[in-house]
Amino acid sequence: MHRRHPEIDPQLLSETDEQRQLRTVLRDLYAEASGVEEVRKHLATPRGYDEALWGRLAGEIGVHGLAIPEEYGGSGFTFAELAVALEESGRALYCAPLLPTVVLAANALLFSGDRTACERYLPRIADGTLTATVAGFGPGGPGGLDESGEPGVTAEQGANGWVLRGQADFVLDGAGADLLLVRAGTPAGPRIFACEPVPDTCRRTPRRVLDETRRQALVEFGGAPATAVGTAEGVEGTVSATLDTGRAALAAEQVGGSGHALDATVAFVAQRHQFGRPIGSFQAVKHRLADVLVALEAARSGSAYATACAATASPQLPVAACAAAVVCSETFRLVTAEYVQLHGGIGFTWEHPAHLYVRRARGAEVLFGTADQHRTRLAGLVGLAGRPAA
Repeated sequence: MHRRHPEIDPQLLSETDEQRQLRTVLRDLYAEASGVEEVRKHLATPRGYDEALWGRLAGEIGVHGLAIPEEYGGSGFTFAELAVALEESGRALYCAPLLPTVVLAANALLFSGDRTACERYLPRIADGTLTATVAGFGPGGPGGLDESGEPGVTAEQGANGWVLRGQADFVLDGAGADLLLVRAGTPAGPRIFACEPVPDTCRRTPRRVLDETRRQALVEFGGAPATAVGTAEGVEGTVSATLDTGRAALAAEQVGGSGHALDATVAFVAQRHQFGRPIGSFQAVKHRLADVLVALEAARSGSAYATACAATASPQLPVAACAAAVVCSETFRLVTAEYVQLHGGIGFTWEHPAHLYVRRARGAEVLFGTADQHRTRLAGLVGLAGRPAA
């Protein structure tokens, strides 16, 4: 059972000067190169995002390597710096695979403790030349388990090493990633495998999803060569830590998206006039926006706590990640709903960006499990599961 009164240095919840500078640089870059029209344009391309901007983020700013140790080609900062980048990417609705590559795959490699795999893949993740994702990291994760609770992918020893068979569905960036880190069943229990997919042995079918800015795919393995990563004993710990870090990362994205939606709505109600005055001056509108602001501040607090836990490898990360997942998902849903409603009829039109944020909010709230699943897990972590109602 986790402590119900966690010990976190309050200074970790505040932004440093370096983080503020990083935020400013990224916000300016996204405003210049990744506006809503650019996002729409790149959604129609084969990879679904601006590959030139992806290279700039990796090369000019070093976003991809922020939380990767220097020995593996990164900058050696912490998840706190990466969370700033994720928040700004969420604010801009950036549609490149930062979450699957830089958060999930990179952390799965680091948590595995496999130096050979880290040396092989992390430098290329850090410099932006390799995209990666995870599959079979369920339940509560993308490309999860089958209905029996077992991995949908199995691994067997072939003549030339391990091969993968089976399938994983709704894998983030599954159709385009250069590297797949797959949790697969073996006769001795689950293991994690690295697979560099080729068409002959790995069929990848894009899924039609609500949020087109975050692509997902069905991945089917038919004897795909793979290499074991880490040890058998460390698999579940690696998977759990990776998913909790992913939840903290997603919470930061959701806070960024919520911030954009609120700012855009406040700007609109200040300039939209009815009955000779701005609609933002009406009490009903003020109350609704005040409720949104309160919810957003709660989400910022939850995200900051989860970020601090992830940055310090705190044992409180599972609690923090679940709490952040609940509050940030519900806040993002609320703020985007008001984004549409307070823009009136225009908020429903295809040309307006509001619906893109609504889609992102709805897709994100179930990405690593539903709010109810997070509450159930949280109750167990803090020792409340099974207690009678007060």
